[in-house]
Amino acid sequence: MLVMPGRRTSTMELLAAEAAGRGMAVRAAEELGPVTGPAHWYGGPLAGARLADRCGFALLEPVDDWLAELPPEFTGRQVRMGTVTDAWALDGPAFVKPPRDKSFPASVYSDGSQLPAGLDPTTPVLLSEVVTFAAEYRLFLLDGRIAAASRYAVFGRLDPCPLPVDGPGHADGALHAEIAEFVDRLIAVAGHTLPSAVVVDVGQLLDPYREGHRWAVVEANMAWFSHAYASDPARVLDVVLRAAGPRERVRPGDLAFVRH
Repeated sequence: MLVMPGRRTSTMELLAAEAAGRGMAVRAAEELGPVTGPAHWYGGPLAGARLADRCGFALLEPVDDWLAELPPEFTGRQVRMGTVTDAWALDGPAFVKPPRDKSFPASVYSDGSQLPAGLDPTTPVLLSEVVTFAAEYRLFLLDGRIAAASRYAVFGRLDPCPLPVDGPGHADGALHAEIAEFVDRLIAVAGHTLPSAVVVDVGQLLDPYREGHRWAVVEANMAWFSHAYASDPARVLDVVLRAAGPRERVRPGDLAFVRH
């Protein structure tokens, strides 16, 4: 069974159709009856947390400070973990985002006074140096390998485009090879710090002191709450089913990443 909110996004519609095609029941969370078999989740973290015990699924997610703890060779910029209190103290521009939820918009703020009012001062935030990504790509990773991928933005503007992951025989083979090589290096160093099913966004980071671009991690996210953009929905569903599935099927290496 795949459970998701009744009010569906485009990604939810695609995943629902794929799940139904595999013979899975697709149920709206608001109309959910008794749960008698294995259940999976795709949707927001608050609803997912409320339903986890009832449905018996475990939600895998990267730890809050994952990006801040990465070596600089993978971030290409200064990133640190802090709280809303630290963000309020900013006296210059920074990219500020909550690491897991959507409690306030992730954005470049000219200083701390520009953050939305009424925030809990203890809320965790990621504080990042402002950089320019020429293009950004969403990667659905399964066991450290790219299962599905899509470009989603160009110079900060939404611009989805499929990125096939079947190797060099397609038009974007060279681009995929670059991304795959970067991901291989990332997994070799930090693979143990990620769940086996996760989303990692990467981008082409412009560097005024170097010709061309270099690859850098944008962020990591929960696969069960990430837009597919132009990725193959069948492969996205494979990752989602692992990332938010029956608790008894969680692999030992993933136990540290189960949302509580």
